[in-house]
Amino acid sequence: MTQPLLSLRSLSIRFGGLVAVDDVNFDLTPSHITCIIGPNGAGKSTLFNLITGIYRPTAGSVVLNGEDITGLPAHQVAAKGIARTFQSSRLFDDLSILDNVMIGMHARTKTGVLAALLRPRRSRRELDSCAEEAGHILQGLSNELYVRRYQPAGILPQADRRRLEVARALASKPKLILLDEPSSGMDDRDTADLVADIRRVMAENPGLSFLIIEHDMRLVAELPQDVIVIDYGKKIAQGKFAEVRLLPRVQQAYLGQKAVEDA
Repeated sequence: MTQPLLSLRSLSIRFGGLVAVDDVNFDLTPSHITCIIGPNGAGKSTLFNLITGIYRPTAGSVVLNGEDITGLPAHQVAAKGIARTFQSSRLFDDLSILDNVMIGMHARTKTGVLAALLRPRRSRRELDSCAEEAGHILQGLSNELYVRRYQPAGILPQADRRRLEVARALASKPKLILLDEPSSGMDDRDTADLVADIRRVMAENPGLSFLIIEHDMRLVAELPQDVIVIDYGKKIAQGKFAEVRLLPRVQQAYLGQKAVEDA
């Protein structure tokens, strides 16, 4: 049996009297796309924050490739192989598109301020190598972004900003990428392009997995192999979207009890 890439066991967090994530358990396998869905305020982004070390859980564990990473700070979680994007853009708008991708490599490069001052030649070689690699990542994801790589990221439209965030996540050479509502603000064509981008990235990076929070049910119906449903911090269902969407408990979470009964 293949070892899970990521395992959550009884993962929970409380904020005072509020239980935001409540005893969540699931496994992710390598080379797999999983979507997390659920109503607004269900605890989906909080779950991402627990996985990536932004929050420390009240109880439970996060295990990556057999290693317990529970409660590690975010930069150490990133170094272990988990990258993420956020609901709102976290790009450096004044820096170039290329520089934004290179920033994603910080966890695996040696050049810091002191190294750059004391060993400028070696630092320059590493920076040149990073720039070349960042260019390859951009070219593999979007030739248009590659052509514009020296332009500031702030000029990009929403779809290309999301694409650049994926490129920056790829730059850390992760085992798992967490995308938080990647299709937010996109039209149908941009969403279709996003689906194609993710599939291409998966094909070019064997073993890589995606865990995606998403509200666009068209994307959820088309992209993932597996769907996890969260409501009030609890996992209430997991399986194929076509099956999960028919479960009364899932319909109740989205539509309310009365709507389900009337249907």
